[in-house]
Formats: sequence, structure tokens, C-alpha cells
Amino acid sequence: MRILCLIRQVLDAEENVRLNAGAVDLESCRLVMDTMDEYGVEEALRLREGGAEAEVVAVAVGPARVEEALRTALAMGADRAVLVEADAALDPIALSSVIAQIATQEEAQLIFTGGQQADWDSQALGAAVAERLHWAQATWTSKLALEGTTLRGRHDADEGAETFEVALPAVVTTQQGLNEPRYPTLPNIMKAKRKDIRRRTVAEFNVAPKVKVLNQEIQVKQRLNKVVDGKDAAAAAAQLVHFLREEAKVIA
Repeated sequence: MRILCLIRQVLDAEENVRLNAGAVDLESCRLVMDTMDEYGVEEALRLREGGAEAEVVAVAVGPARVEEALRTALAMGADRAVLVEADAALDPIALSSVIAQIATQEEAQLIFTGGQQADWDSQALGAAVAERLHWAQATWTSKLALEGTTLRGRHDADEGAETFEVALPAVVTTQQGLNEPRYPTLPNIMKAKRKDIRRRTVAEFNVAPKVKVLNQEIQVKQRLNKVVDGKDAAAAAAQLVHFLREEAKVIA
């Protein structure tokens, strides 16, 4: 079987977000593989190590710099990678078209993607890919096992968790708690430099963004700098309630 792991490259959580001409400035910033996607790569590798005869293929769509994130996936243990170079950002619906076409061409049976993308804070990609392929999907997965061509596992639901069973092919979205991604070792990092990354262009897939981003801004929260004198407990409590109700407006 062939497993596709969708990879996104995002700003490192320790980096400060900066804007330049109305857009997020990624120059001179450290970029990493989206943590949600790391869980997908790790789970694919565990399925293979657990006995599944599987080829693990990392797939990314974006500028040429995304190769670095793909190399990380290869160093973790992915067999090869596909990079679709696209200078313009694709929204989840347009991106799902590219992924669905690759999945069909690669004759994949299982796709992993992060439950929520860190840079656009969306949960739509997995569902959109599954809809285009007419595949089953399991979202927010926290436990997974493969028995033949059947996936069994557990995922989050509104009121707790559900166990599920689904026949392949399927799309699975991942989350924290599914596993603990491994750190690439130095020998594997060196091997990753020799692994194949097939480069393609977004023009091959005949897609265009459905959403055009006009401007980006950073949310800035202004502090009120209100200080409550705690010497008189009753008066301090009353003053705090006043601040929360009348100024912060977080209580009724």
C-alpha cells in the first residue's frame, strides 16, 4: 500500500510574527514542519514498522523552501517526497484538488494530514480531500491500528471519544496525543539528502485559489494596566468585578 503524508511548513512557535507591506514576513525566520503533520508522518512510519507493507510518501505544496520540511520527513523515515512548487498560497479547497490528483496518480490508499493547520487555523483540508476522492475520513484521531485493509482506532467527539472502524482507502486527520514523533538521527539526516524529491509545478494541476488574501495584520491586545489594591479584600473584590463587567466586559 502507499501512504501519503501531507506536509506544511510553518513559522516556528518561538519566532515573532512580523509584517512587511501587509503580509507576514518569513525572511530570516525559522520555519519548521507543522507539528500536526509530524504526527501523521510518525503514524505512517509506525504502521509500516508494525508489519504493513507500505511506502510512505511525503507531499507538500508551496514555494521551493518547503523542501526543507520535506527533508525533515525523509529524515524521520519517509521513503520519498513530492514537492508541488507554487508561489501563490492555495486555500484548503484549491489545495485539496492538488492532493486528490496526486493521490489518484500515486494510487494511494491512505492519507494523513494535520487536524488543524497552524498557519491558517483551518480544519477543512482533510474533509475536502476526502470529499474529492469520495473516501471515508476519520478526524482528530488519537489512536490507530491497521488490520489488513481495515483501520481501527479512536477519535475525539463532542462529548468524549468514539472508537471507529473504516475500510481503506481513507483520509485520517491527526492531533496531539496520537503518538510522539521521533527526532531524526544524524545518519538518517544524511540519508535524507540522497532520497528522491520529485518536483512538479502547480500549473500541472489546473487549480486556482478560491480565496484571495488582500491583507494580513497582527492582533494586538492593549493592556488596561489597572491595579487593584488588595489591602481591603471586600473593596478589592468589588473593584475587580467592576473592571471585569464594565471595562473588560467579560462577565454580565
